[in-house]
Amino acid sequence: YLKISKLALAFAIIHSKPAGKSSKEYTEYLAKTVSKQDFGWKWKVEVLEAEVLRLHQELLLNRISPRFCLENNTSAETLLGQESVNPASYSSQLEDSGCDVCNDSAFDSLGVASDFHQSEHNVNTSKHWLERVPPLNFCHTSKEQSLTAPMHFLQRLLEIRKLSEGGILQADFSELENDSFTICNSVSQLLDGLTVFYNSPKFPSPSFLNEGVCVLISLITDTKLSNHVLKKCFKKMEEFKKNLIQIILRNRSVNRFQALNSVSQMLGLLGRNNILRNSLISLLLSEVRQFAEQLLQAHQVQSMYDITQYENMFLLCMILEQLLQNETEDSNISSSDYGGEEKIKFLKNLDEIILHLSDEFPLFSLYLWRVSVLLNSGQMQ
Repeated sequence: YLKISKLALAFAIIHSKPAGKSSKEYTEYLAKTVSKQDFGWKWKVEVLEAEVLRLHQELLLNRISPRFCLENNTSAETLLGQESVNPASYSSQLEDSGCDVCNDSAFDSLGVASDFHQSEHNVNTSKHWLERVPPLNFCHTSKEQSLTAPMHFLQRLLEIRKLSEGGILQADFSELENDSFTICNSVSQLLDGLTVFYNSPKFPSPSFLNEGVCVLISLITDTKLSNHVLKKCFKKMEEFKKNLIQIILRNRSVNRFQALNSVSQMLGLLGRNNILRNSLISLLLSEVRQFAEQLLQAHQVQSMYDITQYENMFLLCMILEQLLQNETEDSNISSSDYGGEEKIKFLKNLDEIILHLSDEFPLFSLYLWRVSVLLNSGQMQ
């Protein structure tokens, strides 16, 4: 039946083809027309799915705190003229330079995080913040929408959390347990949106990108919301961290260091969470170890190595060193030690690797040694 149908279609195309066109050209034209129609249907489906998610978000917020939804009906026209609240640490714009970084503490990711928490603490959690939370139907371009739409929902969720903690609102966060679809899809869209923009950075960085980073960090550091987010979206968070690491390693742009500094700061902020910290340390140890082994092999046989990846690897080493140095700040370490196995692999034959690479690659060898000292100091035990 399928063969007969294909043969009938072929005869129909040949019979109906216009003059001056071959059967092949006419077939390609018909295929393009059909594909365009399919694209239109896919776009319509995506729009409808986005609308369904928005309605789920509104419903979830209403279930958690109906009073918040009634009070937070600021008009879209008013919000269009307002600037988003961003932490002071992200207020400076990135300079378009391939060599220099924004300031002397460019890689102090954890310092940036402390500035973020300080600025967050200074925000008035009452009427001032409510006026700045965008409505869920806030309009952007399609690319921006992938980031801003879930970000605005999560902003509202965070504000309900703050106001309920201050006794201003009554909120029932047990509803998050009953609606895993909405929270999972919103966080996933936020992570995907951040990945898209980190893959193609702009100078200066868009304000809503910095705001999205702050929302994500607030979610995973909030004592009540982080459990819901990490429990339902842990795999997505792991994928996001892997994507950020690969963005650092694979970036070959001449003017890349400003963009990579922004990504490294994001990884440092993610590492402040106890659960994410262990898994991130494991990922970083794995990447540094594999590159060190590849570099040793290339050095022994006098073959070429990837100089760009070698330069980018120092960012991972810096992040890894920072996370290990600050490991003892919080004693509530997750029972699942994701760095344990990678720690053993990293330390195995490390002395031999450092010995062979120290003359040709002294700075990289120094970083390997410093990381090994931190691992052996008992901070990861």
